[in-house]
Amino acid sequence: MTPPGARHIDVARLPEDVVALIDALGPGESLVVTRDGAPLAEVSRSGDGTGAPRDDAGWAPSVHDVTVVATAMKLSGSARASLSAALGGDYIVLDLHAAPTTADVLLVPPSSPQLIGQLRALFPKARVIVAEIEDDGLGVGYRGPVRRMLDAGADGYLTSTSVPRLARQLDHDVTRHRRLAAGGGTRGAIESSTSAPDLPR
Repeated sequence: MTPPGARHIDVARLPEDVVALIDALGPGESLVVTRDGAPLAEVSRSGDGTGAPRDDAGWAPSVHDVTVVATAMKLSGSARASLSAALGGDYIVLDLHAAPTTADVLLVPPSSPQLIGQLRALFPKARVIVAEIEDDGLGVGYRGPVRRMLDAGADGYLTSTSVPRLARQLDHDVTRHRRLAAGGGTRGAIESSTSAPDLPR
């Protein structure tokens, strides 16, 4: 059984060598289809082919959970494959239009609040993560206001939900800067309202 809206093709219509490759896939393995060396699609087994029990939706139990990342930024096949490879086998990275509405993460470039709201409605279960990225080698450029401010000379960017939290974050940043100046740790430029620890008041 295929999920609602999914396209399918009967295995009898595929070349025998392709069927052999699919049949040879083990648990957690996949077959990457390429065009001119660039990844085009990925095929993985949905079951063990033996009639194993399936859930109510018709899917065989997975060997391990996979985190589905939907990208709302335009990425080439090689850029998406690079991101997927860097994340590892526990993730699958799909274009916004190919991802299921049950995606776990939605990666978006700096956008308007209205667009973020629309994307949130399309992927209600996803963690919406805004990312600014510039990778000249892969032809990816999504520069936003935070990156521009940091490049202009700002040393940090704090997002706080209250003045007391801002004070704790600021103290954390200043303390960390002093440690860095003394030669310890690594620099981090951006703090979210949840990343800085709650320091004693």
